[in-house]
Amino acid sequence: MLKVLFFAGIKEQLDCDALELEWPGAAVDLDALQERLCAEHGGKWREVLGQGNVIRAVNQTVVEGSSALQDGDEVAFFPPVTGG
Repeated sequence: MLKVLFFAGIKEQLDCDALELEWPGAAVDLDALQERLCAEHGGKWREVLGQGNVIRAVNQTVVEGSSALQDGDEVAFFPPVTGG
């Protein structure tokens, strides 16, 4: 099982704060998971998650898209952080 979390503006735009997905049983990376979410949920998800500045984390560590996922991982999508 994978737990997928969405925060702040991403959560609001997708009208979804979390999903639990069955583990596909094969090697999958973060980019493949994101593509699966976009394919299953449609254009709005592709638009929101496809923005180049979305921050992605696995088990509370920011990672690159090629990072391999494992059964039980927690994946999170964050909008860019601004400060001032």
